[in-house]
Amino acid sequence: MAIRHAPVAAAWLLILSGTVRADYPLNLPAPHSSVARTAYDLHILVLWICLAIFLAVFGVMFYALYKYRRSLGHAARPFHESALVETIWTVIPVLILVGIAWPATRAVFDQKDTGNPDLTIKITGHQWRWEYDYLQDGVRFISTLATPRDQIDNLAAKGEHYLLEVDQPLVVPLGKKVRVLLTSQDVIHSWWVPALGVKQDAIPGFIRDTWFRADAVGTYRGQCAELCGKDHAYMPIVVEVKSVADYEAGLAGRKGEAAAAGAAAGKAYSAEELKARGEKVFTAICAACHQGNGQGIPGTFPALAGAKVVNGPAQAHITTVLDGRPGTAMVAFKDQLDDLDIAAVISYERQAWGNAGGPVQPAQVKALRH
Repeated sequence: MAIRHAPVAAAWLLILSGTVRADYPLNLPAPHSSVARTAYDLHILVLWICLAIFLAVFGVMFYALYKYRRSLGHAARPFHESALVETIWTVIPVLILVGIAWPATRAVFDQKDTGNPDLTIKITGHQWRWEYDYLQDGVRFISTLATPRDQIDNLAAKGEHYLLEVDQPLVVPLGKKVRVLLTSQDVIHSWWVPALGVKQDAIPGFIRDTWFRADAVGTYRGQCAELCGKDHAYMPIVVEVKSVADYEAGLAGRKGEAAAAGAAAGKAYSAEELKARGEKVFTAICAACHQGNGQGIPGTFPALAGAKVVNGPAQAHITTVLDGRPGTAMVAFKDQLDDLDIAAVISYERQAWGNAGGPVQPAQVKALRH
């Protein structure tokens, strides 16, 4: 008796599971934007259609196998094609596909409608960090992985948001349409935040755009979804959605910080101050290639410990960091770091690992930048 009712029980379990799908760990993440919600609802709709097809097809098949089994005296009969049956199983799938295509097409058009935004942010992918530029407000910063190196090297316990935490998140206002312009400085990256329904490739030499409108305050995490190099896994995305008032207050604070940084770049700093600041910049940006001990990766990334450019004239070192080295993995940092941070990281490199180069002031970087 239990065997006879097993298919029915299984079907009811599948149906009832839909009532708790939000808590099911293998489901899509809960949507928190209109674009994400449309994709989520379409996904659930198609799953229900697939379930209905499964139950209809296999229900008929299992019923026939059970009802007309040979143990009851039934014999197999030869039969030929039926125009009616073939018409039915052709028309019904076509109608199903058209029924799915209609909301899917509307969703695609909605995803591509980037007009009339409340806020436009340009995002540039770099190996391996994101640069955010609030075009209407003059605020620009680099967002870098904040997971401690000890966790990555298995020297410390993994944190709750291992490899999904950054030093400076992207902050956007609640309920506002945010248009995102995407490009890349080096290779193809992909900006992907599942809960906000956003995934767009960042391609060198091209500007791609997408949009989202967050409907709940919170922190949403994503990653680069394109295999962009050896540290691809270390390129997370964090979006903080705040109330309009909190967002505007934070934006005003960033503008103040930018003005203060501009004023600070005109000062003269001691070698110790520059080295301390430069170590933080080096750890966040340069250590991925040149390693924390300055030894680099033989055959791939050169060592900075004992390097000629680090121990030689400061001008050559500054120019290398500002403009990069064409044809190599050394990219230009003039559009990523300000004068103070470039001076600081160069000063750190020239004083660390036994190097004998002297410190560099922001004014020297500024003179060569322009």
